[in-house]
Amino acid sequence: MPDVSFLFLQALNGLASASSLFLIAAGLTIVFGVTRIVNFAHGSFYMLGAYFGVTLIPRLLEASSTFPAFLVGVLAAAVAVGAIGVAMELVLLRRIYAVPELFQLLATFGVVLAVEDLVLKIWGPLDLLGPRAPGLRGAVDILGHRFPAYELFLIGVGPLVLALLWLIMYRTRFGVLVRAATQDREMVGALGVNQALLFTGTLFLGALLAGLAGALQTPKLAANPNMDISVIAEAFVVTVVGGMGSVSGAFVAAVLIAELQAFGILIFPKITLVLVFLLMALVLVVRPWGLMGRPEAGPARARLPEGIVRLERLSRAGTVALVPLGLLLTSLPLLGDGYTIKLVIEVLCFALAAFSLNFLIGVGGIVSFGHAAYFGLGAYAAGLMVTRLGVAMEPALIAAPVVAGLGAALFGFFVVRLSGIYLAMLTLAFAQIVYAVAFQWVELTGGDNGVVGVWPSRWAAGRASYYYLVLAVSAIIIVLLRRGIYAPFGYTLRAARDSSPRADAIGIDVRAHRWLAFAVAGAAAGLAGGLFAFAKGSIDPTLISIPMSIDFLVMTLLGGVETIAGPLVGAAAFHSIRDVLMPLTDHWRLLLGLAIIAIVLAMPRGLVGGALVLRARLGGGRGALKARAQLGRGAGP
Repeated sequence: MPDVSFLFLQALNGLASASSLFLIAAGLTIVFGVTRIVNFAHGSFYMLGAYFGVTLIPRLLEASSTFPAFLVGVLAAAVAVGAIGVAMELVLLRRIYAVPELFQLLATFGVVLAVEDLVLKIWGPLDLLGPRAPGLRGAVDILGHRFPAYELFLIGVGPLVLALLWLIMYRTRFGVLVRAATQDREMVGALGVNQALLFTGTLFLGALLAGLAGALQTPKLAANPNMDISVIAEAFVVTVVGGMGSVSGAFVAAVLIAELQAFGILIFPKITLVLVFLLMALVLVVRPWGLMGRPEAGPARARLPEGIVRLERLSRAGTVALVPLGLLLTSLPLLGDGYTIKLVIEVLCFALAAFSLNFLIGVGGIVSFGHAAYFGLGAYAAGLMVTRLGVAMEPALIAAPVVAGLGAALFGFFVVRLSGIYLAMLTLAFAQIVYAVAFQWVELTGGDNGVVGVWPSRWAAGRASYYYLVLAVSAIIIVLLRRGIYAPFGYTLRAARDSSPRADAIGIDVRAHRWLAFAVAGAAAGLAGGLFAFAKGSIDPTLISIPMSIDFLVMTLLGGVETIAGPLVGAAAFHSIRDVLMPLTDHWRLLLGLAIIAIVLAMPRGLVGGALVLRARLGGGRGALKARAQLGRGAGP
């Protein structure tokens, strides 16, 4: 049993971590509260703050090796990151405020890819540790133990920044406008407030706080190119647990989560990865708007288009266009080499998973940030049945959608009770729980080493044979899901998505329909995961990771969430572009990120949605009116 003095020092360690978490989450919650943008690039701001810190601080300390010089370097790094936030708002975000929120999220993901490659180009792949702060390089005695002086400094930074933010929010006009916009952004605009200037100031403040957190970490944590993704998940957890838009809630949540991590490693060492997300799931189930957040006046949901772009049946021209595509796919083993066949098999698996995600988003209005959980559950179910139980591929492929569907039904029971960003974050929490189990249950899953030897049956062992199996299964499931979209079940889902109160009023059991849709989409994603496991020959936790969920979301949005064919085109485009660019250049992330940003700016409805918009504009007259009617009443490009 640890003594009291050790526990006290462990609590101090937790408070030091809480300060950094609070700085990041405070910026994230302020930006979301005003702009309603789920900013994936916020982790990139934190990373840039660290890199600017390790660049600027040593130069200032060379001139004057004093603590004020260190602070000037930290503040300079934070201001530089704030300026980058302003540039992102002016160049990118200001052009897409009118489009659905998910496409804004896609644009910020493009920024993440571009910034990651630029960091590698400028600073290189090696970890960079900043200099220690003058005057705080030693340790102090606390209850007979040595505790770093710099950690005590960090403990004081959090409350100090909270006090400064309180003064800004309650004693300045800017703060009053920020709080007003958090409650009702449309009313603030109607009152004549310059929203463009308000948004720019908000992005500066949010990016500055993230940069400040990164720069303050340089004496104790090395700057590295992967720190953006690793921190953004925790920042989202703190923001959601505290309540979106609540700075004080972010502070309370940061302290709670940091202390849970500090003591969790002592009490529950085998589930440390999952503790934070278990807490978020528990808070959202009990109090859906967070600890100190406020429930929204109306139904909280992301701003989504109100109709699928093409509600009519497949036209004759569309049927004719499918013929050459079908011929190309069926003759691919005769025309392409082994690598091409392997690439198309992966595209088909990802297309099925992306289509199942669009079944949730486009039809049901259920935005999932953790869809890879069900893809991974299907992959693990199929792979473990083959490697651990020795069963054949056929029953393993049947088990994949069953296990994934049951997992989706279990999680969906709680997910469909929420809406908006809280729903999306609960899906992320459940996905991270599944990831933690796969990563830490080494005896069953092999941990981060994964499981190898997941091979098809003899009749499907050939690449061409397995390709035809994947093509047939994917096509059948996609056709069935498409029929579901046009069935009464699909129409009731769209009714619930567009107006849940009205759907309730006419007798639709909204929650039951959404729950069933969640389970069906999870089962389809699980089948895609099972097919992918046999194509790859192995399984590992990356199949359930946050980057994989983001990839599925990007595929869906890239093609067009308002369309039926969009996720299929998006999966093919994203996977193909990435596989084409990666062998050609070391800067494929930069090129891919810029391509995503360009698509969002030029075609904010996605590739397929943008093509239909273009057809509507070029058609003119009666044809244009008909095409515009098909586009629904969503926000235009």
